[in-house]
Amino acid sequence: MGRQVTETRDRYGHFLTIPTRWMDNDIYGHVNNTVYYSYFDTVVNTYLVQAGGFDFQRSQVIGVAVETFCRFHRSVAYPDEIHAGLRVGKLGNSSVRYEIGIFRAGDDEAAASGHFVHVFVERSTNKPVPIPGALRTALARLLIHS
Repeated sequence: MGRQVTETRDRYGHFLTIPTRWMDNDIYGHVNNTVYYSYFDTVVNTYLVQAGGFDFQRSQVIGVAVETFCRFHRSVAYPDEIHAGLRVGKLGNSSVRYEIGIFRAGDDEAAASGHFVHVFVERSTNKPVPIPGALRTALARLLIHS
């Protein structure tokens, strides 16, 4: 396995504060691994709605998750407040790779990091289509350049 890059706050262009909930903790006293994917989904879709004007109920074009990944670095537990960092690692014609860092409030290094890939499809046919203009513009603002 390759060398891991430490994910730090300064590598993300957008943040959403998400409070942990009592029910997020598992029997071991920390946020269960599956909940991190909910945090990923929340920061991505909140950004699409707020910055891109996405109407997930009426839009003829929707994003379908085709790949997810999460690496855990340190524990988070209720009642921690987290800051979900978001950037775009790749912006294609019909797909986007979101990169997410989960930070405890006050921490500069990520507690977890990962990615989430959406392919945009026509809702009625499930066939890939170009990312709509307003969403593309919003996503381009978070695009990182290697």
